[in-house]
Amino acid sequence: MGYELAVKALVASIVLGVAVAGVEPSKKMMWRRQVPAMYVFGDSTMDVGNNNYLPGEEVPRADKPYYGIDLPDSGKPTGRFSNGYNVADFVARNLGFEKSPRAYLELKARSHLIPSAITSGVSYASAGAGILDSTNAGGNIPLSQQVRLFRSTMVEMDATVGPQAVSRLLSKSLFLFGVGSNDFFAFATELAKRNRSATQGDVAAFYGSLISNYSAAITELYKLGARKFGIINVGPVGCVPRVRVLNATGGCADGMNQLVAGFDAALESLLAGLAANKLPGLAYSLADSFGFTARTDPHAAGFVSDDSACCGGGRLGAEADCLPGATLCADRDRFLFWDRVHPSQRAAMLSAEAYYDGQAQFTKPISFKQLAQKSS
Repeated sequence: MGYELAVKALVASIVLGVAVAGVEPSKKMMWRRQVPAMYVFGDSTMDVGNNNYLPGEEVPRADKPYYGIDLPDSGKPTGRFSNGYNVADFVARNLGFEKSPRAYLELKARSHLIPSAITSGVSYASAGAGILDSTNAGGNIPLSQQVRLFRSTMVEMDATVGPQAVSRLLSKSLFLFGVGSNDFFAFATELAKRNRSATQGDVAAFYGSLISNYSAAITELYKLGARKFGIINVGPVGCVPRVRVLNATGGCADGMNQLVAGFDAALESLLAGLAANKLPGLAYSLADSFGFTARTDPHAAGFVSDDSACCGGGRLGAEADCLPGATLCADRDRFLFWDRVHPSQRAAMLSAEAYYDGQAQFTKPISFKQLAQKSS
């Protein structure tokens, strides 16, 4: 009982942003946080280690060098698909945290889920995951399951500190989403297998499934108490090295990017409709990953390469995975891409800064900073 009272007091201190007598905060706890906790949902751009705990040889994992080579202190792989921190980490840092909250499966393995869920948050993101359950099925935690895991976490939180404290905590916390790229890779791969182009009917059905599942995830989290959603749309996946290398010229796959742009427009409409008509009190910031990438001059931003992987092999560094023995570029901060799919640490940092408090064109209707500061 003494433990539960102490945790309840700690929850109150975090939500209210004040110290509570008799509760000793962690030395790493940052009292200038703009939100009390972060809950992260998404794919490999967000994953901080969940896939390390999934069984199966086909599960994508960033558990070998050279992943994590630029992480402070260790320089070792943690499950992040980056040479260092990823987008979720930098969003968290902008909001006053040390880095992204830890992975759900890691926290479960260490019996630390509820303390983390209450004091800083949890990451449910999983590499290879899609908005659709069918995307890379069996090798990841799909979005719908990530939401179910959050629900189970919340049940344990309620039992520990009480529904009222949890409700207040969730209403002030940030729910961060970054998912969708894998669905487009899977869609394109399936068409290639069938040796045909997408029809209007194919595209309409695909968009419909994506939007339906995205809406269901947001609505379920809203019902559970979430009110602040930071959502990163799908970037120009037709320009990643993995796709470029399939083109004799090394150019982007414009058709794939156009397909993504159509979905991003539908996602924008979905969020506006949910906030205005269906989910009272919902606040969101839609970060335009597609627009940020398209409108940012990589060379002006200090990158010498915007089409090749820093870590990999073969043409554009995209014909081999980033594994021990792979070719490694000398200056990782000057490559837009770390491996053949994922941004480098510096690219992730720049995008997160743009979403937090950058040019207004990169977030709608408000920035991540304004979202965090918005009263619930």
